[in-house]
Amino acid sequence: MKAIYHAANSRGDANHGWLKSKHTFSFANYHNPERMGFGALRVINDDFVIGGQGFGQHSHRDMEIISIPLSGKLAHRDNLGNEGIIETGDIQVMSAGTGITHSEMNGNLNKPIKFLQIWVIPNKMNIEPRYQQVHMDEHMTANEFNQVLSPNADDAGVWIHQDAWFHMGYFDKGVTQTYDLKDPNNGVYVLVLEGKVTIYGNILDTRDGLAISDTKSFTMDTDEDARILLMEVPMLLINSINQYKN
Repeated sequence: MKAIYHAANSRGDANHGWLKSKHTFSFANYHNPERMGFGALRVINDDFVIGGQGFGQHSHRDMEIISIPLSGKLAHRDNLGNEGIIETGDIQVMSAGTGITHSEMNGNLNKPIKFLQIWVIPNKMNIEPRYQQVHMDEHMTANEFNQVLSPNADDAGVWIHQDAWFHMGYFDKGVTQTYDLKDPNNGVYVLVLEGKVTIYGNILDTRDGLAISDTKSFTMDTDEDARILLMEVPMLLINSINQYKN
């Protein structure tokens, strides 16, 4: 088993006034050769956007882009004709494929939004772009890892073009839970959204991360009430991509 600890305050920092973002991995003007991603997991951006602002129309290709609101509302619009609001309890995915143009704006004029933007390198290039949005909150069971993303269209949550599985959960203090990897060749990136947990002797506080590989399972002890996101991804990519495309 291998585990690499990433403290919350070790992330890249960007402050554009209307946008404050923390980058787990190299992104935009933040470059760290030791933080170029984790297997197929290329980007984890922890974004804070003030009211009435956001990301105007821009394009992507050949990337699986996942958005998870943590508070507030996110207004989505794209060139495929999709338009709507995603909020806490929702998960959104865009398979950029041959190209998608979209905007993600704060859905409130006077309140900020906090959300995660996550990029996963796909296992298929030049596919037809697609969009999906699912509300997950009513399907979440307390003190369990609840699946919110998979490679399968008929499974719980959204699906993407990659052998990846995301799980989320709310855990009470004192709970111990084990996660069994779907594929033992995969790795898991653990992100503590809030609270405190211990994994393999590593104490993780709010927004700390732990990159776990070379294991079939791991156990998490909840030291304080916590909200957790697990991102299981392939460590060896069939498509050799050294740089993400945007």
